[in-house]
Order: sequence, then C-alpha cells, then structure tokens
Amino acid sequence: MAYDSSNIFAKILRGELPSDRVYEDENVLAIKDIHPKAPVHILVMPKGPYTSLLDFSIRATGDEIATFFQTVSKIAELGGLQDKGFRLVSNTGLDAGQEVPHFHVHLLGGMQLGPMAGAIKQ
Repeated sequence: MAYDSSNIFAKILRGELPSDRVYEDENVLAIKDIHPKAPVHILVMPKGPYTSLLDFSIRATGDEIATFFQTVSKIAELGGLQDKGFRLVSNTGLDAGQEVPHFHVHLLGGMQLGPMAGAIKQ
C-alpha cells in the first residue's frame, strides 16, 4: 500500500489539523486519542511516511525502530504508567481495525484493562 499523505495523521504532523500533543521530538509525535478507551490513551507515531507496523518494520532503519520504541517507553513513564503497567496496541490492516493508514501505536493505561480481545466469532 502506498502512503497517502492526505490521511488525518499526516495532516496533524504538518500542523494542518489541531491535536492535543503530549510529546514531540524530531522523529516522533504523541497525541491524546480523541475517543479514549482508558484514562490514559495516547497515540504515538513516527513522523516518517509509514502505513503500518509491517511497513515500518520493513522500511525503517534499525535506529529508527529502536528510537521509536525507546520513545514509547519514555512516554509511558511521562504518563505515570511504568509502575502499574500499560498496553501497547498496533492495529495493522482492515481486519485488525486499522482506521488511519499511518503507523501508530495506542498506549493505554491508568486502569485495569481486562482481557485483550473478545471471543473469536465463528
């Protein structure tokens, strides 16, 4: 899948749309989710044009990947999640529920989150 620079996260990264930014550096942007599923629900994304976790893991450099996940850990600490824990989710593809074709992870915490997924529908 080719990167679509008109997606909502690309527009947020360019400053064309507002967001509640909680962290930003030269490589990563973290914003509050507008429809939070937990008391802490932060979307963390690389600034590069990656469509999904698969795309990121194939095309990003090893340094980009390491730095991204180190930054996710730093954001978890800034959010006070290091002691009680947190969940990190990356939806990849339509079946997984990926809504925006820009790689991002959901950092969730601040409460008991319960089971990770519901029952399998057959």
